[in-house]
Amino acid sequence: MGLLTPVAVRIGAISWMPKLLPQIVWFDKTLHRATRGRVTVLDIAGLPNLTLTVRGRKSGIERSTPLLCIPDGDTILIAGSYFGGPDMPLWVGNLRAAGGAAKVEYERETFPVHATELAGEERAAAWRHMLATWPNYAKYEERTDRLIPVFRLARA
Repeated sequence: MGLLTPVAVRIGAISWMPKLLPQIVWFDKTLHRATRGRVTVLDIAGLPNLTLTVRGRKSGIERSTPLLCIPDGDTILIAGSYFGGPDMPLWVGNLRAAGGAAKVEYERETFPVHATELAGEERAAAWRHMLATWPNYAKYEERTDRLIPVFRLARA
């Protein structure tokens, strides 16, 4: 956690934040490109993050998405929260279609991963762990009617 993490938590809790998601994603990708992959919005906020790369299920083209992540032992947890918006993030469908095969850039290292979608008590335990780092996941859950998918990433 960084110095700006409390500010990021407050901003992330704003109810109209999902409406700004396209602009935030655009800014984040621009910042990531401009710094040659060294800085994202999540870095500035002092939050753990990774860039998930997975092949598009329709195009076959690799797509990269910066995501908040939660380290959990020697695995990493990610959630398809989309700030609690009504739509499922595109990367979720791509990851499911790829059978969990992806790669991540995490802590300046790139490596292949296998993603497992969690369910039941395993998902509930992971969700509680994730809330300790990013309490806004609870707000996102309240904002949406869909179940926010949780994935565990393990090195492949």
